[in-house]
Amino acid sequence: MNTDEPRRPNPRAGPRPGWGRDEARSVISAPSAASGGVPEPSAEYLAQAALDSKRLEQAQPMLIVVDLNGTILHRPHGVKRPKIFVHRPHAFAFLDYMVKNFWVVVWSSARPDNVKYMCRMLLPTQTLDNVVAVWDRSHFGLTQKDYNSRTQCYKRLTKLWDNPDVARSHPQYSTGGRWSQANTVLIDDSIEKARSEPYNAITVPEFDDTPDLYDMILPQVHDYIHELCYQSDVSAYIRVKPFEPVTDQDSKKTPPKSSATLYARKHKKRAKAKARKEAKKVRQGEEPKESGQQAQHDQAH
Repeated sequence: MNTDEPRRPNPRAGPRPGWGRDEARSVISAPSAASGGVPEPSAEYLAQAALDSKRLEQAQPMLIVVDLNGTILHRPHGVKRPKIFVHRPHAFAFLDYMVKNFWVVVWSSARPDNVKYMCRMLLPTQTLDNVVAVWDRSHFGLTQKDYNSRTQCYKRLTKLWDNPDVARSHPQYSTGGRWSQANTVLIDDSIEKARSEPYNAITVPEFDDTPDLYDMILPQVHDYIHELCYQSDVSAYIRVKPFEPVTDQDSKKTPPKSSATLYARKHKKRAKAKARKEAKKVRQGEEPKESGQQAQHDQAH
């Protein structure tokens, strides 16, 4: 594995066209010292990420940490009407595949009731029951003041690794298997949220339900994770070969090479039509009906 030119995501590099949220927005404040302050990667973390990753003959178990707003869905009315949202193209198929093949944690900075509602709308009950954990704003260790303010939240993966319930979900837990930087991925639209473990992040362009260049981004993430699960250390691999989003236009120039691209093509027209229908409902101020959850999931397939 070539480590001559390691690349580290730089949240201070400034906004990129079509990229995720810019942490420099003045309306978002840094967490107070009592809330943990602004984290930095530990020396131990950086030392391990600096090592080489080797390709394994068999895939290793993976802990997939998934963000919601801006990554899987968009809430056009924000906190004013938090239960109205539009899902990203291929969201249902992507989440279904992740839960069936890996160990998934949903972690959002939204409030508990809103996170529960979004998960119920995105995932059938049987699938949701197989999610390792659903974490919300109450899992960031914020003070009451920071919790109720527009505070930058940091997803410290060590909180997950140290959590007894999450730790026991590792399939080889009884023989010493543990979740760590070697086998954990955070999928988010903000690289700043991954500040404490930057080489475990797959950063995707923010989804805001406007004409998008990245309708095929979730199938791309699927392909990237498929490679990651054959790596001995996820952080070492991402340090050298971070996820690079490809626009829909550029992806069409390359013949399909994976099942993800093929399944994405199959569902693309159906997903786009459904997304347009939902967007129309949102513009008309209608809230999605929870009873339609299973029907939405079936249509996505």
